[in-house]
Amino acid sequence: MRKCNQFTDYIAEFTQMKITGKVTGGRINTQLKCIYTNARSTDDKQEELEAMVQQENYDIVAITETWWDDIHNWSAAMDGYKLFRRDRQGRRGGGVALYVRVCFDCLELNDGDDTVKCLWIRIRGKANKADIMVGACYRPPNPDEEADEIFYKQLGEVSQSLALVLVGDFNLPDVCWKYNTAGRKQSRRFLECVEDNFLTQLVSEPTREGALLDLLFANREGLVSGVMVGVCLGHSDHEMIEFSILGEVRRWISRTATLNFRKADFGLFRSLVDRVPWEAVLKGKGVQEGWTFFKKKILTMQELAVPMCRKMSQWGRRLAWLNREFWLELREKEEFMTFGRRGRQLRRTTRLSEKIRRAKVQLELNLATVVKDNKKCFYEYISSKRRAKENLHPLLDSLTVRPFVPQVPSPLSWKTGMGSRMKPL
Repeated sequence: MRKCNQFTDYIAEFTQMKITGKVTGGRINTQLKCIYTNARSTDDKQEELEAMVQQENYDIVAITETWWDDIHNWSAAMDGYKLFRRDRQGRRGGGVALYVRVCFDCLELNDGDDTVKCLWIRIRGKANKADIMVGACYRPPNPDEEADEIFYKQLGEVSQSLALVLVGDFNLPDVCWKYNTAGRKQSRRFLECVEDNFLTQLVSEPTREGALLDLLFANREGLVSGVMVGVCLGHSDHEMIEFSILGEVRRWISRTATLNFRKADFGLFRSLVDRVPWEAVLKGKGVQEGWTFFKKKILTMQELAVPMCRKMSQWGRRLAWLNREFWLELREKEEFMTFGRRGRQLRRTTRLSEKIRRAKVQLELNLATVVKDNKKCFYEYISSKRRAKENLHPLLDSLTVRPFVPQVPSPLSWKTGMGSRMKPL
């Protein structure tokens, strides 16, 4: 009994030295870290993209030329991010996508016109702060004038917002952005639209074989900073653009507290367990009384040795196949581009892509081999590849502020799976 009292005194003394149950929050800043790339098909680049995004903790990821269709629903989702996408229908190529952290309050503005491949996402600002409009656009090399005019109309509507950032591949190699001049008629019309909407083009370096095709626009000075052109994604011939959006946006903060075992002091926990004379204190106690005493002591030790934190699922789970070797390979690839050693980048990209592909295939093979004995890991991996959840639709469903009309499946599609079109009420 004396040893038990000594343990109790030790607990009381240690508790005074340490604040228990403190819940720590996530990062607080006024910058959104963003990355843009023209992927030219993400089929063989999705794994490298996910690893890069997880390594750099980007808030927004914009992609053009995704080359996606319905069969990519399973592989397009990225844990910790909301996915917005517009695919080219009936033809190969094209398509745009935006990944936005799940902690942001955002919604898609859609006018229902698939003639142009543009995505417009409105991110809600904090109280008394302006919302931020983020757009991603892919303009093919030789579009017809009608498609351009539809884009100009959309741009005119969204540019009325207080803060607008637009990024994409516009295929305007003849435009001189230093002097705002162009050789072709369509390019001059594009420049007129940019000037009419008070947009500023912020990329000064070529992004594809000496040509400046990928552009970044903002309608307010100081809205975008840290613009850098650098490493390519996989074998894409377009270089990526990294930048930051300055603004205070509304972030979802979890109120759910959970144990942070990554920062647990297991040495302290073992020391606390060893200090309890278990045989002496449990002697003479019944099953229920002994269990209650044991549980109380263990929970007390847990509070002292394992800190609490908020449940921050928006950061996403670490990729199962990603290890330290791949982290270092990605870092070396970025350093080679930073210091201008572009001649050796292709060999490094080929080797890295092959390693990533083999690592993922080996992981899936291992999961399939042991699925009978370890079903939990198998289904956890499958669950992580589920289709991204969609947001609740806004009551205002267009760039022209048109009322949203609820839709329900037709009786035929509900009963038989046929007739997949949605009919208005």
